Amino acid sequence: MRVIVLGSAAGGGFPQWNCRCPVCALAWDGDPRVKARTQSSIAVETGAGRWTLFNASPDLRAQILATPAVQPRGLRDTPISSVVLTNGDVDHVDGLITLRERSPLTVYATSQITAVLDANPIFGVLAKDVVTRTVVELGRPFSIDDATIEFFAVPGKVPLYLETEDLKIGDSSGDTVGVDVRKDGRRLVYIPGCAVVNADVRARVDGADLLLFDGTVFEDDEMRRAGVGAKTGRRMGHVPIAGEGGSLHAFDGVKLGRKLYIHVNNTNPILVDGSPERRAVEAGGWRVTEDGLEIVAGDPAAASLMDRGSTAA
Repeated sequence: MRVIVLGSAAGGGFPQWNCRCPVCALAWDGDPRVKARTQSSIAVETGAGRWTLFNASPDLRAQILATPAVQPRGLRDTPISSVVLTNGDVDHVDGLITLRERSPLTVYATSQITAVLDANPIFGVLAKDVVTRTVVELGRPFSIDDATIEFFAVPGKVPLYLETEDLKIGDSSGDTVGVDVRKDGRRLVYIPGCAVVNADVRARVDGADLLLFDGTVFEDDEMRRAGVGAKTGRRMGHVPIAGEGGSLHAFDGVKLGRKLYIHVNNTNPILVDGSPERRAVEAGGWRVTEDGLEIVAGDPAAASLMDRGSTAA
């Protein structure tokens, strides 16, 4: 199972366009210890030469330009056959608008996430006669090409633009989901957003060859410390990496292959190569994803950065 990290950053990307927090400042100043990152999405080769996007970020066009495997092969002939959505956040659905030029496509999402698309007329640019919206129930496997995929609930919340006074953080009804992908005897679990690692989440990832997990913030109050916001990671629906209940050690004792952090916020010091925080996650058996990382699930030696200058997959 081939997996390509199209984008590894949280909403806003890295560096964020309007930010000179300590980590973003390194990027603006050209520090070689940091690399620019686009907003999070992955592509999985679900069939021979057929790719499924897991989330569609606002940076999708740039990600396609940088990734030969998902570039068109002929006249209106794209290898992108499907999009799977894990929530309705802007950084995960905005890129759908990029896919509006009448190529056949299926968008898979829960009823809650599909309702978000249906309620916003801008997504009507995805012509219904060529783009199918398929509602998928939690816990009911479905097939895309040669892959079997299953949605499962993870603690989360509704998108920021739908928050109300009675907001529930940690809700597991389907506004935020994880995805279990199985193909050729290998298993990927993708959870780019998660408010808490509970027993259900631990059980769902058990036995996976590859886990791509929410690495938004290192410390819960990281944004406050950086002076760029008042919200904590948990208030935004993202479990921190460090501290009590953090994800760094939340999966200790769970049978897993490789563990990688994705959806990393611009304030998170794990973006800095050699930082104490980066060393801490690496010592804990984790890797920090970056744009262009290609992984073959189940093969511990097959993880490398793609040759972005090539013209063939």
